[in-house]
Amino acid sequence: MHNRLKLHEKLVRILGSRNVYFQPPETIKMNYPCIVYERYDINNTHADDDVYLSECQYRVTVIDADPDSEVVEKIAKLRKCRFIRHIVVDNLNHDTFSIYY
Repeated sequence: MHNRLKLHEKLVRILGSRNVYFQPPETIKMNYPCIVYERYDINNTHADDDVYLSECQYRVTVIDADPDSEVVEKIAKLRKCRFIRHIVVDNLNHDTFSIYY
């Protein structure tokens, strides 16, 4: 299975619902709480003039009305995860992380 699909399934398990969206179009109606994520960068490690290891970096945003969401804590504990910022938009909390997966 492709790494993005593995990440997707991990996020579904953490959230406890299928409200996980990869690069959703603006026309989609999202249900909250949800997780929105997108590929942000690719980090290549080189050896012998070739790519030895390639990891995708994803921006993962938890969107929830609850400012103390358990989902944020669970995402923060993932391997190779870094918290980026918290903002509130339309009374919804947006917690954004960077994850290499």
